[in-house]
Amino acid sequence: MTADQLRQAFLRFFEEREHRVIPSSSLVPHKDPTLLLTSAGMVQIKPYYLGLETPPAQRMASSQKCFRTTDIDLVGDSKHFTFFEMLGNFSVADYFKKETISWAWEFVIEHLKLSRERLWITIYLDDEAAFAYWRGIGIPADRILRFGEEDNFWGPVGDSGPCGPCSEIHYDMGEQFGCGKPDCKPSCDCGRFCEIWNLVFTEFNQAPDGKRTPLPEKHIDTGMGLERTLAVLQGKPTPYETDLFAPLIGEVCRLSGREYGRDEEMDRAIRIVTDHSRGIAFLVADGVMPSSEGRGYILRRIIRRASLFGRKLGLTEPFLIDTAGAVIDAFSHVYPELSTNQGLIRDVIMAEEERFIATLDSGLGLVEKAVAGALQQGRKELTDGEAFRLQDTHGIPADVTAEIAAEKGLSVDWEGFEAEMEKHREKARAKANLRTKESLAGKSITHTRASLELAKDAGRTEFVGYERISGRARLVGLTANDEKAEGAVQGEEVCIVLDETPFYGEMGGQVGDCGEIGGPEGKITVSNTLMAPSGVIVHVGKVSQGIISVGDQVEAMIDAERRLDIARNHTATHLLQTALRKTLGSSVRQKGSLVEPERLRFDFAHMGSVTEEQLNDIQRQVNELIRQNLKVEAIFLPHDQAIAEGAIALFEEKYGEDVRVLQIGEPTISKELCGGTHVGSTGEIGLFLITAESSIGVGLHRIEAVTGRGSESLVESRLAELKSIAGAVEGSLDEAPGKVKALVEELDTERKRALSLERELSRRVADDLSGRAEQVDGVTVLAARVPTMAMPVLRQMGDMLKDRLKSAVVVLAMVHNGKPSFLAMVTPDLAARGFHAGDIVNQVAKATGGGGGGKAAMAQAGGKEAGRIDEALRLVKGIVAARASE
Repeated sequence: MTADQLRQAFLRFFEEREHRVIPSSSLVPHKDPTLLLTSAGMVQIKPYYLGLETPPAQRMASSQKCFRTTDIDLVGDSKHFTFFEMLGNFSVADYFKKETISWAWEFVIEHLKLSRERLWITIYLDDEAAFAYWRGIGIPADRILRFGEEDNFWGPVGDSGPCGPCSEIHYDMGEQFGCGKPDCKPSCDCGRFCEIWNLVFTEFNQAPDGKRTPLPEKHIDTGMGLERTLAVLQGKPTPYETDLFAPLIGEVCRLSGREYGRDEEMDRAIRIVTDHSRGIAFLVADGVMPSSEGRGYILRRIIRRASLFGRKLGLTEPFLIDTAGAVIDAFSHVYPELSTNQGLIRDVIMAEEERFIATLDSGLGLVEKAVAGALQQGRKELTDGEAFRLQDTHGIPADVTAEIAAEKGLSVDWEGFEAEMEKHREKARAKANLRTKESLAGKSITHTRASLELAKDAGRTEFVGYERISGRARLVGLTANDEKAEGAVQGEEVCIVLDETPFYGEMGGQVGDCGEIGGPEGKITVSNTLMAPSGVIVHVGKVSQGIISVGDQVEAMIDAERRLDIARNHTATHLLQTALRKTLGSSVRQKGSLVEPERLRFDFAHMGSVTEEQLNDIQRQVNELIRQNLKVEAIFLPHDQAIAEGAIALFEEKYGEDVRVLQIGEPTISKELCGGTHVGSTGEIGLFLITAESSIGVGLHRIEAVTGRGSESLVESRLAELKSIAGAVEGSLDEAPGKVKALVEELDTERKRALSLERELSRRVADDLSGRAEQVDGVTVLAARVPTMAMPVLRQMGDMLKDRLKSAVVVLAMVHNGKPSFLAMVTPDLAARGFHAGDIVNQVAKATGGGGGGKAAMAQAGGKEAGRIDEALRLVKGIVAARASE
């Protein structure tokens, strides 16, 4: 049985048992802040177990892409991977232990044809029901082993969530793979027993503090590792020898000239490159980009690690685009996102690998030197300072340092390294304290505890806002001042739920609607609208008049003008993506958006820069599409059909079986999965103007733009500014640019003349000061106040004084913009004796309420109190005398 046959057999088996086969979700978890990456098949099922979302069916089965870094240091052996596929069947409040156990045994015996004599069963310590079911299908009691939480209790994926006891099916690979001990059993780590299927009986919900409470319903979550099971079926000692990995291993061997199976050290390197190449390609295909934190750092780390182990194979030039190409060829028929995004995958890998190779070429010697030094001193580890300095100063990642050190039997002081990193982070946080970052996905949606409870208790809201801007509805739930209530009075902050509403709940980057909701005895001013995970739309606002009560028949009316502004901007983001892909290439991937009434923001992945010329061309293309007044139409299609027809989807998003597709033009020039509100034709957008383009990370760009009334306001304000400038330079609008340019050139000429005069003045001042130097314990010292001048000119004066005095400590001070500025210089002979310009200038500046520092030969400092400059300069002789006497 091949990998494809196993995958198909599993899904077909459960499809025949009334399971809906669902596609693999993205490696980027959907709205789950507890996880960086999808690490198990049940991740996309988790909201159904918790009652947060309605499942497409109670019985489901999937082949799920998974990624784990827990055992990354073990990758390369026979059973550990970063990327893997998990076959699973799931029950949401339907069948439980009996059916799960029966079907699992039927599949492995009758369909996989595994030998009964090779199979062992493990169960949780006190799971008598599971024991009875296994016995009921003929498993001998001595083949059913009981283990505790460490082995047979499946904890939550993340820091909290659904969990429960489990039962596992293990395959005995044979005594030749074992440790030889008489008590060798499935719990032994020797490699003899291979766990092929884990059946989890999901009964509890675990809180972050570890407390478990029973779930309202009992569920099933199973996981069969495709790679491990395939090795068993094909009789291979490791999954790397199966047909799944054959083309990838072959490509690594072709590139390196190595032969797999000849040398264990080289084999391990080949396996690591193979595994990481799979993970790299799939992560990028699902929208992960290299960065210094989170999932982006995981991608960066495995690119670096693959490149490092490639060096062991003799691959010193970039090669990962070739191994990733083999992944794309081998897996695209199952996961088409690989071929769809192959351009982006190659661009990301090439840029990141080239950068890392350059770092290694310049810094590898430093790591080897640190390792040699530690060995020479008889140490067993590199210190925290060594690892941190290699990373912070020379750009050698600590994990790379650790890999190289491990080859020589050395470890890294990780605890000390983390302490150093935390100090570094604290400094960075302090600098960034006043900055706020907007997330890639747009504004964060904030629910209160009460609004979430309200949404949980209410039924799914029917959204009628695509067709109309107002409508009658019934008020079905309410909170007042963050507490559930039956009514609210004027002045109270409220969250309300209607049975149907024209208000759009904030979602997919589009902000929520504002407006009014009027009842028989009161009125609410709605300031925001939120979409709860369960599909309930929550209206946030304030009772502006009278009273409102649960059960009221109300009239809901959105702010139509504001909605139209939002619609213009939202449709414009679709046109913008079309223009971006046409100009920069089809590898452009949307990474997030924000659609507000005033502006739009579009984040996208693109490894190259965006030139001014390209930006202008993109803007022209969007405006041309607007002028064509193309029809904008939304249709509903099955998800698979929409994707097959070329609709663009965000892999980070989770879509239902039927999706809303927004298409523009006939023939279609844009087709995207989108639940937002839009204009009826592109001509309604008006003028589109790009206001900013910036880089927000490696390979990530952000474009900000305005449309409609926003672009009109921008043009008006820019014209007003131009008129103001024209008036100031006494010219017409057409003449203003030329006159401003002439003024700038004139100003530049005057600055150069002023600088020349300052330099001449500095020479004269230096001539005068050189005769005022004093001797302090055999050291020539000059501390003086000088006229205000540019800092470069002040440094030139310091150099002149050093040249004339030959051996001296020079400290100069001036008032610049009302505050003291200091410069200290020390000649090389005195620097060799321990006189340090940075230390001297720092002590002097402190007398004026400031500080500074620098190198031994030259340093600068600033202060706050200009009136204390002379007092500060008088300290210089004492500082020099103290050093001279040491």
